[in-house]
Amino acid sequence: MTKNSVLKGVFLVGLGATSYGMLATFVKIAYGEGFTTPEVTTAQFVYGLLALLLINVFQKAKKGKQVVKASKKNIGQLMLAGTSLGMTSIFYYLAIKYIPVSIAIILLMQTVWMGVLFEMILEKKIPSTQKIISVLIVLIGTALATNLIQSKIELDWHGIVLGLFSAVSFTTTMFTANRVATHVSSPQRSLYMLLGGAVIIFGFGIATQTTPFNFDIFMKWGIVLALFGTVIPPLLFNAGFPLTGIGLGSIVSALELPVSVMMAYFLLNENVNAIQWFGIVLIILAIIIMNVNFKRKL
Repeated sequence: MTKNSVLKGVFLVGLGATSYGMLATFVKIAYGEGFTTPEVTTAQFVYGLLALLLINVFQKAKKGKQVVKASKKNIGQLMLAGTSLGMTSIFYYLAIKYIPVSIAIILLMQTVWMGVLFEMILEKKIPSTQKIISVLIVLIGTALATNLIQSKIELDWHGIVLGLFSAVSFTTTMFTANRVATHVSSPQRSLYMLLGGAVIIFGFGIATQTTPFNFDIFMKWGIVLALFGTVIPPLLFNAGFPLTGIGLGSIVSALELPVSVMMAYFLLNENVNAIQWFGIVLIILAIIIMNVNFKRKL
């Protein structure tokens, strides 16, 4: 793996995490307008599937470009792997209903150490000193950025459990993006993974929606949620994680946290104090340190 390839992967994963970091604020606003979790997730995945279908059609139509077509086995593997996408959305969005957005984010960000743990178990190697130090800095920065230390909020255990489940699902998504059918183009992989996620989402909607479905969600929030939740992140993660590896990719994905805090600050008018901004700086610093040390090892 060349230095340029790793840097490209870092950029792609970072941009994908940034997009995903915007979701919590949008979902919170949609909840405030009376929309339900099944409505939000269904609109997000329907528009996401349509967008990725168009991207794949456009890719095939490009002249002089050879595209590796996914086999039936690849499609099955990707759809199975994609179920974690659907579960991440469900668990994360449900968690937001029980606990504050800042706490839900900090639980989702447990993917940092989960990702490194996955890499250690699957590749049977001890994390480097640089990774361990970076993870510690990210975790400290995460606690500061979400104002966890000064917070006296009583947390609903339902939200805590759902938030941790979302972290496990998200880590699984990152793992599969790095391992399953990596020879297939990113748009194809994203489409089939999203199809797998849609099966979970639609099943969840059928089982839990107790009121008439409000189709206004498609006009108000569907496109926005699809772009930042099911189109941009999967495309970028599928393209970036094979270049970074799950350990480095998991740490870079910590960019989601500062983006989420800033979105809440500007759109939800949440108070963000100096300690929280310092935590954000720590996270960014950890990402820089990780990349500098990683490149020196190449």
